[in-house]
Amino acid sequence: MGFFDKLKSGLKKTKDALLKPVNDLFSSYDKVDEDFFDELCDLLIMADVGVETSDYLVNELRERLKEKKIKETTLAREEFREILKEAVGESGNLCFGEGLNVILVIGVNGVGKTTSIGKITHCLKESGKRVMLAAADTFRAAAAEQLGIWAERNGVPIIRQDEGADPAAVVFDAVAAAKKAGTDVLIVDTAGRLHNKKNLIDELAKINRVIDREAPNSTRETLLVLDASTGQNALIQAKEFGRAANITGLVLTKLDGTAKGGIILAIKRELGIPVKFIGVGEGIDDLRPFDPSEFINAFFEDEGND
Repeated sequence: MGFFDKLKSGLKKTKDALLKPVNDLFSSYDKVDEDFFDELCDLLIMADVGVETSDYLVNELRERLKEKKIKETTLAREEFREILKEAVGESGNLCFGEGLNVILVIGVNGVGKTTSIGKITHCLKESGKRVMLAAADTFRAAAAEQLGIWAERNGVPIIRQDEGADPAAVVFDAVAAAKKAGTDVLIVDTAGRLHNKKNLIDELAKINRVIDREAPNSTRETLLVLDASTGQNALIQAKEFGRAANITGLVLTKLDGTAKGGIILAIKRELGIPVKFIGVGEGIDDLRPFDPSEFINAFFEDEGND
C-alpha cells in the first residue's frame, strides 16, 4: 500500500466523524439559515475541530455566502469545501541551508518522539542527506537505547553519553562530530518531560547557546511532536511548548485509527505553525512530509458519493 492509500485509509475515521455528518447536514436543508449555521458549528466541535476554529470556519462560510448571494446548500457545500482546503494551509517543508543543519525535536513522552526521529532520518537519507543523531534526552534511561536502535536501523552515527549527563554537553560533542564528518543534518532528541516549564525553557536555551557558539551559521529547526489521537490535548501541548520554544514546525503522529484528524485545522488556525510531517502507521515509511494537496485529496476523495 502506497503512502496515499495509507493516508486515505488512516483518515477514514476522521472523514466519517467530520465529513459524513456535515454532508448529511447540507443534504437535510434546502437553504442555509441560522439554524443551519448553528448545527454546522456543533458538528465541527464534536469532530474535535475546536470551538475557536469551528466558529471561524462557520463565520467564514456565512460571510462568503452573503457576499456571493448563495442560499442553495449545494453551492454552499462547495464553498465550505474550499474553506476547509484553505484552512489546512500550505506545505511546511524543512528549511535547509549550506553546511550543517540542526533539528531539535521536542515533545512529551509517549507521543512517538523517538520513533518520529527514526522515521525522519529515513526520509532524509532517502533524499541523499548525511544524517547524525544526538541522544540529548539523558533523563530517561531507555531514551538513548531506543534512539540507538533507530540509528543502527538507518545506518547513521549517534552521539550519546551516560544517563544523567548534561544534555548540552551531548549537543556540544554532537556538533563537533557532525562538523568533522561533514554531516548535512544533525537531529537532536531532547527530554520529553521536565519538572516544569522553566526547566524546559532553560534546557532548550542552554542547548541553543551551544549550537550558536559551535555552529553559528547552521540552519535550525525546532519540531514539536504531537499525538493526533489526543485531539484538543495536542493543541494544548502545542500552546504550552510554544511559550517555551520557538517552534518552527509540527510532527503529527498517529493520524491512522483516530477520528480526531480535524485537529490539523485547529492547529493551523490557532497557532499558525506549519505541520511538516504526518504519520499514518507503524512502518518506517509511514511518516512523510506533510503535503496539503495530498491530504485534501485523501480527505475529500469520493465525498460527492457519500
